[in-house]
Amino acid sequence: MAKSDVKKFIIYALFLGILIVPMVGFPGTRFEASRALTIWGGVVGILALWLVSKTVRRNDMYRRTATRLEPLKNNILRRFSKLPIRYYILILLFVVAVYPLLANNYMIDVGITCLIYIVLGLGLNIVVGLAGLLDLGYIAFYAVGAYSYSLLNLHFGISFWLSLPIGMVVGAIFGCIIGYPTLRMRGDYLAIVTMGFGEIIRLVLNNWDKLTKGPNGLLGMAKPEVVYPVFTDGGLSWGVYSIKSLHALYYLIFIIAVLTVVGVRRLDNSRIGRAWVAIREDEVAAELSGVPTIWLKLLAYAMGAAFASVVGAFFAAKLSYTNPNFFIFMESCIVLCIVVLGGVGSIPGIILAGIVLIAVPEVFREFQDYRMFAFGLAMAAMMVLRPEGLIPASRRKREFHETEQLTSEDLNDGG
Repeated sequence: MAKSDVKKFIIYALFLGILIVPMVGFPGTRFEASRALTIWGGVVGILALWLVSKTVRRNDMYRRTATRLEPLKNNILRRFSKLPIRYYILILLFVVAVYPLLANNYMIDVGITCLIYIVLGLGLNIVVGLAGLLDLGYIAFYAVGAYSYSLLNLHFGISFWLSLPIGMVVGAIFGCIIGYPTLRMRGDYLAIVTMGFGEIIRLVLNNWDKLTKGPNGLLGMAKPEVVYPVFTDGGLSWGVYSIKSLHALYYLIFIIAVLTVVGVRRLDNSRIGRAWVAIREDEVAAELSGVPTIWLKLLAYAMGAAFASVVGAFFAAKLSYTNPNFFIFMESCIVLCIVVLGGVGSIPGIILAGIVLIAVPEVFREFQDYRMFAFGLAMAAMMVLRPEGLIPASRRKREFHETEQLTSEDLNDGG
């Protein structure tokens, strides 16, 4: 066991002790040392197991065994890889489709929330993952979609389905308005400006009482309705089905999520998507190569905002209520964490991260006092142990491995 690893273990254990012991030691007014030390000891034990596994992986016997088992591992992976990817997609779609038939209402509602955040993550992936523009005010477009449907339905009686394209256009316009002043900005400056615009929109919604009812919010929006033909003895008539049950709402957001995945994937594989990647990698080189960087950046903001507006309209229709406090800065952080944790530019990674970050805390709701601590600790651990994300995109994965390969070659050359 290397001395550097032992030193890191001691530092991490003390740091976790400083955080955990005061946090969990006061369930009431008195400090419970045994409870605090037990929880801290469990976390330190997990850290110790990680250190032991890291040491074992460096052992020559482990490496020889791993080398001998490599052909078996490759054979298993080869057999799984022979199965076309469409079969895995069909299995996943089947599991998600039958989920509400096997779950209770609470878990169905959790599933709806997961799908909402997955769509938001996919929309932000266009801006952050493909175009490389750090947007910390993305949740503002979610609010624009919610309030667009609410105002159109309450004041003009426009249905949910007609409000969707209008909301997408309004969201895209707001995306361009917010994106235009940031076209020449990068890095921290871009993040600060987008965060400021996001807060401006929330404060406007919170203070424009005559239009948005301020902090009281808007109430009474109609649920989505589906018209279907009914054949009777008197001939053909039309029936109306209101999508208001949790099962029906789940399938509606499921369809929206599937269409979003298809749309984002098509954009990723298109010429526009490749131009966005070129801007992300080197904007100056892309511009010199003839890529219209200004228009493509605006298009990235507009497309990401349009997807957020759609799911915002669904959110308002689901609750029949909307409030500016639903769209705080923390929501933008959660969506950005989904993109980073899943893997920047990776659609499967964002889907998995959306489920992990939204569903897992709901399952362990009895530990809600420590959810944010566990959330931050998991994010920090992921950035250290797997910076490319849970399921990295092929481009990003090659970038990380190329860096590691160059580093190892430089060390060998230096030795």
